[in-house]
Amino acid sequence: MKYVDKFPYSVEIDDHVEIPMADGVRLSARIWLPTEARRVPVPTILEYIPYRKRFGTAHRDEITHGFLSGHGYACVRVDLRGSGESEGVLADEYLPLELEDGLSVIEWIARQPWCNGAVGMMGISWGGFNALQIAALGPPALKAVVSASSTDDRYSDDVHHMGGCLLGDNLSWASVMFAYNSMPPDPLLVGDKWRDMWFERLEAGGFWLPTWLSHQRRDAYWRHGSIREDYAAVDCPVLLVSGWADGYTNAVFRMLESLQTPRKGLVGPWAHTYPHFGRPGPAIDFLTEIKRWWDHWLKSEANGVMDEPMLRAWMQNSERPTTQYEARPGRWVGEDTWPSARIRDRSFVLRQRSLADHAEATDPVPPVETLQSPLSVGLFAGKWCSYASGPDLAHDQRQEDGGALIFETEPLTETIEILGQAVIDLTVSVDRPIAMIAARLSDVWPDGSATRFTYGLFNLTHRDSREHPSPMQPGETARVTVRLNHIAQQLPAGHKLRLSLSTSYWPLAWPPPEPVMMTVHYRDSMLHVPVREPRAEDSELRELGEPQGARPSRRRLILPEEHEWLVRRNLASDESVLEVIDDRGTYLQEAAGLEVGAKAVERYSACSNDFGSVAGETMWERTLARGDDWRIRTKTRTRLTCSGGAFYVEGDIDAYENERRVFCRTWQKTVPRNLV
Repeated sequence: MKYVDKFPYSVEIDDHVEIPMADGVRLSARIWLPTEARRVPVPTILEYIPYRKRFGTAHRDEITHGFLSGHGYACVRVDLRGSGESEGVLADEYLPLELEDGLSVIEWIARQPWCNGAVGMMGISWGGFNALQIAALGPPALKAVVSASSTDDRYSDDVHHMGGCLLGDNLSWASVMFAYNSMPPDPLLVGDKWRDMWFERLEAGGFWLPTWLSHQRRDAYWRHGSIREDYAAVDCPVLLVSGWADGYTNAVFRMLESLQTPRKGLVGPWAHTYPHFGRPGPAIDFLTEIKRWWDHWLKSEANGVMDEPMLRAWMQNSERPTTQYEARPGRWVGEDTWPSARIRDRSFVLRQRSLADHAEATDPVPPVETLQSPLSVGLFAGKWCSYASGPDLAHDQRQEDGGALIFETEPLTETIEILGQAVIDLTVSVDRPIAMIAARLSDVWPDGSATRFTYGLFNLTHRDSREHPSPMQPGETARVTVRLNHIAQQLPAGHKLRLSLSTSYWPLAWPPPEPVMMTVHYRDSMLHVPVREPRAEDSELRELGEPQGARPSRRRLILPEEHEWLVRRNLASDESVLEVIDDRGTYLQEAAGLEVGAKAVERYSACSNDFGSVAGETMWERTLARGDDWRIRTKTRTRLTCSGGAFYVEGDIDAYENERRVFCRTWQKTVPRNLV
């Protein structure tokens, strides 16, 4: 990244501004203010998240908000209630109180003498979620939104569930927030009350996994905050951003289709990160892109931002399979509308071990084929959402497809390009009341190596309703549709397209209560692939440039980072284990004088084909220190196991002040399984 040191506006930074809420709680904001705004008010951009502006996102915030404020915007970065230096307790994601606080923050900003009354809201992940949710509440001062890596449907398309299946990331993400919720505010900002604030958070627990597990279908808990319930409620312009390695691509396409307000979509090759930090690359000059967005909608500049294609997407070239990429070769393509009338459906019928073009399929249809996947299928699947720290992408699918039904084309006679969502229509029967399908599409090279480029999950009990699932009747056939993640992918001539189906995909998704024998009935079972013809106008798309941002304050590395994915198979015990080491290292943030460390170890295991042996365990250790006088360390552990009828949740936390344990607590919860 290129750091910019000179901007049109000089900027003042205040690290701790308190914003009062209606109930007396005060939220803490870090504010970048163009000096001239004290004389001539300017538009303001709000980012509202729980990841600790003092130590969690400080580096990113300085690059991002320093750049935007240097171009004439006040930037306000607020810690949610109960996080960072904000008072109160953070009790869960996206609660009504969080959104009410957000409305109060926007009203407060609009009243400030340095604000001209126009507010924009931006964010990635949690911040992208609540930007959409708050936009749906219609605050008058909110004029536009940039929402990256977010969703319009908290049940069907978030970290908790996919296709009605419980995701392994549900456990992983609950553990991340459990650890975050254990951390105190900075005494240098809040003073002597820091310890009372810390213990209030520790006593509240911050252990959310049992709550999430108790909602296994699309009920009112998940409908709250899902703007898909009423797209028309969002009436301000929205820029939607994601990446193909992210977990949140599908929502971009749904919202482009369904929102009724001015909107644009940008999807690159990236994982779960802002595009100016984009990895896999190429990263782009995203801050200049959103500056154009804000200039148009907050400053009324006629800069042509809305004259460009509605959707801009990175068409990925074929690449050999690996678990992490520095960059994904490809090119930008554009569509003026979404859905695009230019994209046609190419249908393949399922045959024994083959995919045949629907128009050319004249051979007799074999009746059925059966499958019962081993629990080890999924060890090389990567994470539901790549966080760009790798190696967390899917490995060569030859190591997965031995436990799957596979169907593949003959070598392609010409290059094809896919843009959109592949869909599989299947007629199946199973021998158990609860069953799942994991479906993957892979690019198969002439030497047989296979790169998975999209996938989907489906809980068969959700075949008629996600609100009111029903057991399968063993032996009876059912017609189901499995929707895969949206993608833009080139398949070269000479390569094959492969569809793989399995009945488990652990630990990416929690498996059914017992092994399932699935029968695929070939008649009327089809794969539909959205094929896009190249267009000359793509070569004329405006260049997005190399990433740039404001120069952040210095960070000094004290202990190095480590990111490992270890797959172990003990043939003596027939135990399979995936161990993920996510050590973010230890850094000294020199401006704040704060030493920050974080390390996680996740362990997912199963024995043989014993579905009751499936277990996930996560452990986090976080540290904060200033000199030798103030040192905080917390250790959190979460363990999830199951039986045929229930999930069993264990959690514990230990908190240390100057290496003296000052708090400990343990949880044990049983949550009934509900057709999962």
